[in-house]
Amino acid sequence: MKKQHDFTQGSILKQLIIFSGPIMLTNLLQTSYQFADSLWVGNLLGASALGSVAISSAIIFTVLSFIIGLNNAALTILSQQKGRSNEAGLKRYLNAFVVILAGLSIFLGAVGFAFSEQLLSLLGTPEGMMSSAKSYLQINFLGILFLFGYNFISTVLRSLGDSKTPLRFVMIAVALNIILDPLFIAGFNLGIEGAAFATVVSQGSAFLYGLIYVLYKKLAPFMLPKLPSKQEVGLILNLGIPSGLQMAVISAGSAAIMSVVTTFGEGVVGGFSAAQRLDSLLMLPAHALGTAVNSMAGQNIGIKDWSRVNRIAKYGVLYNFAIMVAIGLFVLGFAHFGIQLFIQDEEAVAFGTKYLQIIALCYPFLGINFILNGIVRAAGAMYQVLALNIISFWVLRYPLTALFSGWFGDTGIAIGMGSSFLISSMFAFFYYRFGKWRNKELFTKKRS
Repeated sequence: MKKQHDFTQGSILKQLIIFSGPIMLTNLLQTSYQFADSLWVGNLLGASALGSVAISSAIIFTVLSFIIGLNNAALTILSQQKGRSNEAGLKRYLNAFVVILAGLSIFLGAVGFAFSEQLLSLLGTPEGMMSSAKSYLQINFLGILFLFGYNFISTVLRSLGDSKTPLRFVMIAVALNIILDPLFIAGFNLGIEGAAFATVVSQGSAFLYGLIYVLYKKLAPFMLPKLPSKQEVGLILNLGIPSGLQMAVISAGSAAIMSVVTTFGEGVVGGFSAAQRLDSLLMLPAHALGTAVNSMAGQNIGIKDWSRVNRIAKYGVLYNFAIMVAIGLFVLGFAHFGIQLFIQDEEAVAFGTKYLQIIALCYPFLGINFILNGIVRAAGAMYQVLALNIISFWVLRYPLTALFSGWFGDTGIAIGMGSSFLISSMFAFFYYRFGKWRNKELFTKKRS
């Protein structure tokens, strides 16, 4: 239990740095997992197979968004129970999550397997890719319990103040995938199905190791599963559904922005796509800090220590600002080199470089959204965070990108995106400061 932190006391800044560090590394490893997968498939099987994986992965990501939603609910509920030192409540809600996630994974796995071809058709999968994409997707749906499982165990441990142990699980999954991909694809001559099996075996091994490790070390109060109460199921769904919808809002908003980008031709699309890949890496620290403050604030909200919650928000924003300003300055100097890692076309490199150099100045403001929304989410105000995301993407980011690109050409894409980061951070601040999220009560007094 030494790895677990009690965030209701001690130095907030020290805890934030120590706790968020492993989360950043975990997120980086998960990104490298997808990168290595694409690298092996692209080099060993070619562009068509890589396209099949990309299309299938879009469906898998949609399913994963629901997992992320339920995990955000778990992080909030379990961290509050941890802060309250309510061992009985922690056990009950942990059991409820296990039952719900197990049932959901079996249901989604069966439906996804049965309707893989129909789902791929909805995305307009080319006929030549259909067979390979279907095989890849069906195998992934068969192993979806493992994807649910090892993500959930990591979330449970973080809610209890342990971010180091989940890093170990992801390291196992990444290492196995790097080894098994070429072995299954080329060594066993399984082709794209080999890539899917490598993913399932890697995630399954990480899940089983994580489960055995947590049970053996008694890191979380798991018990033999039993049917949860209506109250427990209701609370989990009430928090999990809007949290999952946040991902849908983000995905749809990103697609809408891409519709603006495509009007400027292939060079801009290529440069923007390369810049987005770098963006996903550069924003990892802000994502990690958002997760860290969610858990830290959750424990303190559980005991209604609002003074400490406010200090967690303050240190989170300041730490985010320091890191993201440093990253922004680095990007200003090395944007050209970064874009060239992904693409060589002169027009694409020129646009991608210009885009990153403009947007880099706005990274700290996007980070503020992650921090303050993480604090609000810790109180269980999921619908409010959903509303803030709708404002961020559909009231600000997409309209401003379309507006400024109409005024300034392709340069306006970055101006519109960057200005939306700044304005949405102001919305997040005003809701954090003046909103009624502090009044949210998750647990009844009878059975807290």
